[in-house]
Amino acid sequence: MTGWTPKLIASDMDGTLLRSDETVAPATLEQIRAWGDDGVPFVLATGRPPRWMLSIREVIGAGTAVCCNGAVQLDLGAFEVLHEHTMDTEVLRHVTAELRREQPGTWFAVEHGLEFRHEPVYQPRWDVDAPGVAVATLGEMVSAPAAKLLARHEDLPREEFLDLVARAVGDRATVTNSSSDALAEISAKGVSKATGLADVCTDLGLGPADVVFFGDMPNDVAAFEWVRAGGGRAVAMANAHPDVLAAATDVTATNDEDGVARFLAGLR
Repeated sequence: MTGWTPKLIASDMDGTLLRSDETVAPATLEQIRAWGDDGVPFVLATGRPPRWMLSIREVIGAGTAVCCNGAVQLDLGAFEVLHEHTMDTEVLRHVTAELRREQPGTWFAVEHGLEFRHEPVYQPRWDVDAPGVAVATLGEMVSAPAAKLLARHEDLPREEFLDLVARAVGDRATVTNSSSDALAEISAKGVSKATGLADVCTDLGLGPADVVFFGDMPNDVAAFEWVRAGGGRAVAMANAHPDVLAAATDVTATNDEDGVARFLAGLR
């Protein structure tokens, strides 16, 4: 791909764009701004919900963010949800009932818009007393459509729990994972970072051949496959999960070694 240049730069956040201390390296910001000056937009594609995007907005400014693993498109500048692909209540009820039956120690939470609701026994890692966060019963949570259903188990090994969730969900929804915990992230059927990025590209008149995408965890694999199949560049961080490395067209340095900046500088 000698001489190839992107028309859109997209990146995951945690473990990719962000260093371990959750900062963005000055070299990375310099590359994002330099490419932006050349008319190449930068898009975030993350498993994070919209309400977690305020801090990164302060760093990179306006733009588009694909949140909740592709379910939500957010205008960072206006901080408004532009599009939201939700799971309907029938799917939510079926999936939660099946998982609770298979493994009673499974606890649930849901994301929708700028709100987060979780069962009393669900243990949020980052959302304690945060705005938009509240406790709810499972019945209340599945009574309205949701952008993302979270299923957590405190005792089962990560892979064992994810396999259990995948079997229980079947083809009713999309299951992925972006952490080392036994935490399954469940979106509407067919929704992924790939579909979220495809929506952004359609709005801009672009396709996967125009995209370079950086990622590190299994929730990035669908986007890697979409970019790679279309002729773009799917770039794994050196610290990436083995499934991501296997799906990549390229590998760059780790997030703590400014891998995104290094790769983008090499394209100029």
